[in-house]
Amino acid sequence: MSEPIGRMVNMSEKYLAKIAALLRKAESTDNEHEADAFLQAAQRLATLSSVDLAVARSHIAATQMRPTPTQRTVSIGEPGKRGLKTYVQLFLEIGRANNLTCDIASNSSRVFAYGFDTDIDAAQALYASLVVQMVRASDAYIKSGRYAEELVARQVRVEGSGRYSYWAGNMRYDYVEQERAVHPSTARINFQFAFARRIGKRLAAAKQSAQKQAVAEDRGSGVELVLRAREVELADHYRATSTARGSWRATSSRSGYSELSRRAGDKAGRSARLGAEKAIGGEQRRIGA
Repeated sequence: MSEPIGRMVNMSEKYLAKIAALLRKAESTDNEHEADAFLQAAQRLATLSSVDLAVARSHIAATQMRPTPTQRTVSIGEPGKRGLKTYVQLFLEIGRANNLTCDIASNSSRVFAYGFDTDIDAAQALYASLVVQMVRASDAYIKSGRYAEELVARQVRVEGSGRYSYWAGNMRYDYVEQERAVHPSTARINFQFAFARRIGKRLAAAKQSAQKQAVAEDRGSGVELVLRAREVELADHYRATSTARGSWRATSSRSGYSELSRRAGDKAGRSARLGAEKAIGGEQRRIGA
């Protein structure tokens, strides 16, 4: 009775080992196209492993022990650190491609990931690598000073009669509009947000490709039905477990907007490479190393 479960655990370990090997290859190559191919392959394999695990689960009797959805808390950063929302956005993009549903702490310092262990492992592996690249790329962009080439209109309060005025209570406030260079913190937030969104698009494309391949190669195992059943199981688990209230937004009007920085972040996201990840056999590098 326990043999199918043993096979499933071995299957999981086998796929994680293969994903780790792809991550190491992506880290070691300086060829942008090779790195992108390894990224696609890593995400495709992660997706395929989920499909296979789901198929295996469907053949285990209901009375047997089998993997079930779980919830894991993922630390994003220290509360109050500026730009945490861009880190959260990166994890959400990766998690979405790995079949995770996430709740976010109100201060964006933690993410509560709901899904199967192997999917959460894969998401954390990709995040640990890509967040390092995101920070390095945004640091390089800020140091280059290119963000300052973009000017934005800002309202500056002045004494006396300005071009615009408004009343608040019994007080009159005057201000004029002036053009100023984008602030470095605004540039960084926009860069990292665009980086995360581009990573999400790349991983979503890899996931879609992997699922199409799995369905095309289906030989009576009922992949499409299993995938649907898996979605329902995950959704039921989330509804029964999550206590989240309200909504979370990746950006706010206070953070400002920079088109130049977003284009630069998107470009960096297109050429991002995967790094090694300690959780699946590699060496996790600290940010800034």
